[in-house]
Amino acid sequence: MKKTFALRELDCAMCAAKVEKAVQAVPGVQSATVNFVLQKLTLEADDAAFDEVLARVRKAVPRAERGCEVL
Repeated sequence: MKKTFALRELDCAMCAAKVEKAVQAVPGVQSATVNFVLQKLTLEADDAAFDEVLARVRKAVPRAERGCEVL
């Protein structure tokens, strides 16, 4: 399953790269891209585990970039 989420408090392109790298490292993530201009995260993960993976992603994002969160 592939879904797109808004990001809040993503300040720069470098921050977007850090967030993208952190999300890609989360177990269960098949692919992830961050678009700084649109302030969006596109996340792809297995349908059966998507909610669990999303919960891990929501924890990983603020660790990678303080104040940033997945909406």
